[in-house]
Amino acid sequence: MVIKKKLSLGLGFLFLIIFVLALFCSFYIGKLSLEAGDILKDNYNSLVYSKNMISSLEDLRTAATSIIFSQNEANKTSDYFGHLFEKARTDFEINLKAENENITELHENVYVETINKNYDIFLKISQQLTTATGNDALYFNGFQPAFEQLKQSIEHIHDINMQAVERKSRMASRDAQRTSNTMAGIGVFCLILAFAYFWYFPLYISNSIAYLADKMRQLLEKMGITLDIKTDDELYVILQAINLIENKHFGENKNQAETQ
Repeated sequence: MVIKKKLSLGLGFLFLIIFVLALFCSFYIGKLSLEAGDILKDNYNSLVYSKNMISSLEDLRTAATSIIFSQNEANKTSDYFGHLFEKARTDFEINLKAENENITELHENVYVETINKNYDIFLKISQQLTTATGNDALYFNGFQPAFEQLKQSIEHIHDINMQAVERKSRMASRDAQRTSNTMAGIGVFCLILAFAYFWYFPLYISNSIAYLADKMRQLLEKMGITLDIKTDDELYVILQAINLIENKHFGENKNQAETQ
């Protein structure tokens, strides 16, 4: 095998080590990124939906309360609270529908069903109160308890998804630690291979050249030529030995030609 090919194989081996290390790093970093994305994907959406539903629920209560207690007062019942009630109702139902389509955790479907039932009860009582007069007792005995129950059922959705985020975050942290250890192990292994290459390959080349230089010295001694060179540069020794052999060879040929 020629030296050029050996050098090419050696450099190719180094590039292979670098490529493998980069490949593993990219794979594990991508894996961690996907796990983090999974945490933020479904559970984060549910947290947003629950927060929006609670905000809309507060607006529903504010609008319904303003309508109920201003019905007997002149110029108090404005269209503003009616529009606020309808807007809050629309926003609540949009987020509730989104949450119904985003059930990912264990028992989350049970809490969502509870929200659906409590919302129907709350909406029914709200409509009764806003379309009739003299229902103060219904407000305190029906509307307010329905509001609290609906709010609590929404908070259950928020809590279960928050717990899921914390649990998955801990799992992601453990996976990140394992990934870090794996990458460190792969890095150490690649460094050992690279160190072994840097130790063996130059030694292999230098030993081969040193062996050749020693053989050239021996050849010169057999030919009766003294090589008086004090240097550790094997290539220089080989070059000077070749020059001495050529000079001796051409000198002998010249003498033979003159003699003839």
